[in-house]
Amino acid sequence: MARTHYIAGNWKMNTSKAEAVALAKDLVAQLKGKKNKFMIGVPFVYLDAVAQVVKGSNIILAAQDCAATGNGAHTGEVSCEMLKDIGCTCVILGHSERRHEIGESDELINKKVRRALAQGMEVDLCIGELLAEREAGEAENVCAFQLSAGLAGVTAEQMKNVTIAYEPVWAIGTGKTATPADAEAIHKFIRGYIAKLYNQKVADEVIIQYGGSMKASNAKELLAQPDIDGGLIGGAALKAETFVPICEIE
Repeated sequence: MARTHYIAGNWKMNTSKAEAVALAKDLVAQLKGKKNKFMIGVPFVYLDAVAQVVKGSNIILAAQDCAATGNGAHTGEVSCEMLKDIGCTCVILGHSERRHEIGESDELINKKVRRALAQGMEVDLCIGELLAEREAGEAENVCAFQLSAGLAGVTAEQMKNVTIAYEPVWAIGTGKTATPADAEAIHKFIRGYIAKLYNQKVADEVIIQYGGSMKASNAKELLAQPDIDGGLIGGAALKAETFVPICEIE
């Protein structure tokens, strides 16, 4: 089944305000009229400034995290209500850096997923195994558990607003990439597992991105795989000249 490529840039904890605005302006100009789906995940403090730039364009504005609750006595948190208020329509959740650096649990990630979906936002849910887990032959089991836990309580109807990003943790920011065949095998497994959790229609329609050091030099081959529908791009998303070529692959 042909699915539209969904290319997302995760800026992580990078850029100054001026750099964020300049990059967003470059992307709006260069991606205008392109047929794929595009998203940028911007640091909280620059979301409002970037929102002014991408408003009315074909670029979705995403936060890199959100609170698991609504507004209230939650010092330091940022709610979905706040994100929506400034024009943010999507949130990246469960990123490996949140899981392994910050210590977010699957239970907390699931609360955030359900909160964002209940607020009408799109969710990009990240899953993936550590190197030790892959070497132990546990990659599929890890992905299955993170899918089951992350999507607990999410309905088939809500899955229309969920994208899955498979990120082999050992290939993030290391320059290492799963071979297209290795990546496709896990993507195919994920799609099959979603069919078990929901049904074949949901599985056929869900977009599954690859998130392990995708760049212009390997993106075409990765995106040619039948179950790889896009990319969650880190380092290559920080410059228009390295991000746009990926976005232009059909």
